[in-house]
Amino acid sequence: MFNNLSEKLDKAFQVLKGHGKITEINVAATLKEVRRALLDADVNYKIAKKFTDSVKSKALGQDVLTSLKPGQLMVKIVKDELAELMGSSVNNINLSVNPSIILMCGLQGSGKTTFSAKLAQYLKSKKAKKPLLVACDVYRPAAIEQLEILANEIGVPVFKNIEEKNPVKIAKEAIEIARKEKNDLIIIDTAGRLAVDEVLMKEISDIHKAVNPSETLFVVDSMTGQDAVNTAKSFNDKLNFDGVVLTKLDGDTRGGAALSIRYVVDKPIKFIGTGEKMDAIDVFYPERMADRILGMGDVISLVERAQDQFDENQARKINKKIAKNKFGFDDFLSQINQIKKMGSIKDLVGMIPGANKMVGDQEIDEDAFKNIEVIISSMTPKERSFPDLLNPSRKKRIANGSGRDLDEVNQLIKQFNQMSKMMKMMQGGKGKQMMQMFQNQK
Repeated sequence: MFNNLSEKLDKAFQVLKGHGKITEINVAATLKEVRRALLDADVNYKIAKKFTDSVKSKALGQDVLTSLKPGQLMVKIVKDELAELMGSSVNNINLSVNPSIILMCGLQGSGKTTFSAKLAQYLKSKKAKKPLLVACDVYRPAAIEQLEILANEIGVPVFKNIEEKNPVKIAKEAIEIARKEKNDLIIIDTAGRLAVDEVLMKEISDIHKAVNPSETLFVVDSMTGQDAVNTAKSFNDKLNFDGVVLTKLDGDTRGGAALSIRYVVDKPIKFIGTGEKMDAIDVFYPERMADRILGMGDVISLVERAQDQFDENQARKINKKIAKNKFGFDDFLSQINQIKKMGSIKDLVGMIPGANKMVGDQEIDEDAFKNIEVIISSMTPKERSFPDLLNPSRKKRIANGSGRDLDEVNQLIKQFNQMSKMMKMMQGGKGKQMMQMFQNQK
């Protein structure tokens, strides 16, 4: 996400990172490039200008010209301003009422239905909630079926009434059912339209008045840029919603919606969708996002995700195997599976400082581990447990069995050996220091 913007901002800062004299003219030239980068990201001109004017005022007020590291100081000021533009601090969802009612709204194709299921799964696992999903989209073909399929995947019930065509009545019925079934969370998936119209706005407004939600979330496709911001304003004028959800941030998005929406509607971005899987949902942290936009990664979120998937018993067993030089390919495979559970590979790369710069324009394959899994599955149980058995004839057999080149098999074995050595080193003092550093990041 934001790769193009990150690249252009990095180029804008190059002039201040050089060894030449830093002048007010250089600062102005840098900010002109920053403004151009924001406009290319589909940020409104007025917002982009106000942003760079604010950065310039703070930069010259903080003696960037006489600083020993003017480039770094300028980057910090821009980072702080980006975080401020996107909301400064994290905003939690309101779950203080029982049952908590969350009303989802937005245009057709914004990802409301998928995100409704993601949010149900997230609050079920993170907040121990007992959610009920409500199908109030009575127009879109297969909308109810889609919600049921997703709900079945996460083990959450759906309330529907295919005989009733009035979404207000369906929502009211659902609340009664939820109270009887002791559901403490109700998520209402409403209908969208291809564009804002009076019929849509009245229907959403009627549902809103009828159910009095504890939280109204506007779901927006981040790839629609400035159009998304204009739509958000129309909805907010009518509904006065509580927060924004940005979906499809894993796509080729320019970032304009994320950077502009908070300023235009004065409502916080509360969640982001970062992929198609049901666990591809994150709380929105403005400061962390500012770090990612500037290519600094997001180590805190990366560590949090790793900790969510961390299996202490399995880690203990693997540590014992490493200590006894018994770490095998089955263990290697289990580590890969834990990484896969952490989310989209593309998203994880964005969390590693400087990784986007190394990857450049290369397409990141979400099935990157598939060939590794195929090769390992072509090994015998004994070969997986004792990698030293892999002589040339065995490697050739594994290559034929997996349908991969012999070079790929050799490369995998080389990677495995490197990982084994690294993990052995991690058990020593350096590993403990690194883990302590990660803990301090939290």
